Amino acid sequence: MRTWQVTDVMTRDVATVTEETPYREVVDVLVRQRISGVPVVDSFRRVLGVISEADLLHKVERSGHPDERRVFEGRRRRTAREKAGALVARDLMTAPAVTTHERASLAATARLMDHEAVKRLPVLDDLGRLAGIVTRGDLLRVHLRSDAEIREEVVHEVLRRVLSVRDGLVTVQVRGGEVTMDGRLDRRSAVELAGRLAAQVAGVVAVHNAIGYDVDDTTLMELDPVHATPVA
Repeated sequence: MRTWQVTDVMTRDVATVTEETPYREVVDVLVRQRISGVPVVDSFRRVLGVISEADLLHKVERSGHPDERRVFEGRRRRTAREKAGALVARDLMTAPAVTTHERASLAATARLMDHEAVKRLPVLDDLGRLAGIVTRGDLLRVHLRSDAEIREEVVHEVLRRVLSVRDGLVTVQVRGGEVTMDGRLDRRSAVELAGRLAAQVAGVVAVHNAIGYDVDDTTLMELDPVHATPVA
C-alpha cells in the first residue's frame, strides 16, 4: 500500500528571506504572498529559522511604548522586547526551526505540528536543504480525494494485492470518505486486517466493516503445561 507523504501535498515554490532581510521587506513578503510565515535560509538553502506574523507583531504591539527592562524579566517578555526592536530577519526569526522531511508521513507531520503548536513546517530534502513548505491546510488535502479513488485503492491494494481476496467475496462502497465493506471471508484475522488497512488508505474518514467470517482464528490456543505444545 502507498502511504501519502509530505512531498505529495507540500508547496514547492516557497518564498524565503535571508538573515539580512530588513523588517519592512519581511512584512512585504508576507503581505504580497498572502502567507503567515516565511523561512529564513542561507546561501545553501539551509533553514536557519522561521518568521511568523506573531514575530512581526511585537513591533506593532510595543509601538509608542518605552523599551522598559525589568530586573526579573521572564523569557517570554524578554523575547517580545528583543523582537520589537529587531530590524533584520536574523533578530526576528524563531530558531532553530521545527522542520519535517519530504518523505515523512502526513500522520507524523500532523502530530509534530500539534506537539510544537505550529501552523506550518519547512520541508527538507535528503541534503537538509529547503524543498518546500507544508501547512495544516495542505495536510487536509488528502481528504479531497474522490470516493472513486478511495474505493479503487481499497479494492486493488488492500483486498486484491495485500490480502489476495478473490473478486466477488467482498463489496466496497465509499460515500463521503466513509468506507463500508460487506461480504464473507474464511478467517476472522483477515477480516480485521482488511478493516485496519482500509482505515490507513489516504482520504478515508471512517470504516464500517461488516464482513463476516467462517473461522475465528484469533482465539489463543492453550499450551500443554507438560509438553509445551499447542492444543485445541
